[in-house]
Amino acid sequence: MVKTFMHSGRCHFVLRPRFYWGLLFLVSTGLAGETNRWQFEIHMAKGLVDGPQTGRMIIVLGRDEKTEPRLTVTRTGQNAPCVLARDADALTTDTSIILDQQAIACPIHDLTELPAGDYFVQALLDPNNGSFVPNQSGNLFSDVQKFHLPPAPGTIQLLLNHRIPEEILPTDTALVKFVHVQSSLLTRFYGRPFFLRASVILPRGYDSEPKQKYPLWVRIGGYGTRYSVVNSLMAKKSDFRKTWLADDTPRMILLQLDGEGPYGDPFQVNSANNGPIGDAVTQELIPYVESRFRALGQPSGRILSGLSTGGWAALALQVFYTDFFNGVWSACPDPVDFRAFELVNLYSDTNVYVNHYGWERPSERTVDGEVRLTLRRELQIENVLGRGDCWTMSGCDWCAWNAVFGPRASGGQPAIPWNPVTGAINHQVTEEWKAHDLRLIMEQNWKAIGPKLQGKLHISVGDADDYYLNNAVHLLDNFLSHADPPFQGRITFGPLKGHGWQDVDLHKMLDEMKASWNEGTSQPSTAER
Repeated sequence: MVKTFMHSGRCHFVLRPRFYWGLLFLVSTGLAGETNRWQFEIHMAKGLVDGPQTGRMIIVLGRDEKTEPRLTVTRTGQNAPCVLARDADALTTDTSIILDQQAIACPIHDLTELPAGDYFVQALLDPNNGSFVPNQSGNLFSDVQKFHLPPAPGTIQLLLNHRIPEEILPTDTALVKFVHVQSSLLTRFYGRPFFLRASVILPRGYDSEPKQKYPLWVRIGGYGTRYSVVNSLMAKKSDFRKTWLADDTPRMILLQLDGEGPYGDPFQVNSANNGPIGDAVTQELIPYVESRFRALGQPSGRILSGLSTGGWAALALQVFYTDFFNGVWSACPDPVDFRAFELVNLYSDTNVYVNHYGWERPSERTVDGEVRLTLRRELQIENVLGRGDCWTMSGCDWCAWNAVFGPRASGGQPAIPWNPVTGAINHQVTEEWKAHDLRLIMEQNWKAIGPKLQGKLHISVGDADDYYLNNAVHLLDNFLSHADPPFQGRITFGPLKGHGWQDVDLHKMLDEMKASWNEGTSQPSTAER
């Protein structure tokens, strides 16, 4: 789940800061006589884009002068910026948009609650409705401006004069390759060309042994992890690179999947809102990579791993494509049983924000049990970022979960499973989430898929997981520990361990992967003879 909230270190957006100071206050005649009224007016620079822009207009007011405010937009905690937003429809260079006390805001209710002091303000227009990332291609943003609150009554002008350019594939190296493949399945679903991005890390000795074939390790990162993360993995002084190139490390090909989708992370599985992504990965992307890079190209030589969101996605691919993969190593997976969706039972609870004792429901804790964040506060951030003041279009964690697990509404957008303001659950919608409830799917289909999954499931989670993910794993363990036939896998709980804990290190996991593919074929792979 590696949420996009930067306070927990789960998903960091990094860009070299660019600061431009200067603030222009223009007293609006429309505000004359109204004391203490002030607002933001945002314009768009000429020549920045070709046509009108529709999306989410966001204003970020931060206290940190070292980081651009837009890069702190999803922070929580004591250093959280003030964020306010509203929809922007067909914004042009000849029009403007106003954000004032009526705009939805977080963590405050409106601008009148903003404490006095110095602030750094920046405007950001996200035209990628439903997939918010500060540095996403197409985003428009203003220079950073400094001002002191309270200002004189009037209007603070901000100009959108920068645009994030279109993404370009990184440059290949000897061991790192980047893949850009058009998916026929997803192109048909979206009615436009749709491409899958991925990356490959080759094993040592790959070029010097042109007849060797290798097993394929499919790796999925935490929430929103991009395919380009392989450049960090293979950085000169990284621990991963040291292990990967060690003489005693099993040789295989690593395929890194991409965590960007139309509504945030697509979780690599088929869904009503994201389309047949699981089929595209297994029928198009993996066969292409295996053919191009001399992989074994057989189920016994395909293994999966993932952490957090990737832990859920890897486990789901193994469950949904039982004959295609030969084992999964899943660490701290996102909820694998929707009776424990963090602390919410989506099938029987009536409210997401408030538990049946009447208290605000936590969504994040320390390993000592101290509450760091509540669900109401977490989802309010997504309400601010989401078009229509609704978290289901924010592009963050809860938006992505809903897009993957839930149905599609008649208007073509993901259905809303609970009221964004009150938290009241619509069980007609959450009942349809059952199609992605991994424990329920395994339990209902175990007679058929159980024999195919025997020995393939390796799951670990800290028993003090920051996001209460251990609760759902315990429910899965309750089923698998008594399953017939036995699942013959491994579920490990780390006492007093938080989010990100794994029961084996990288080298041990690769050794276990090697053992699984050698057991899955009658002859050893040519890469290991």
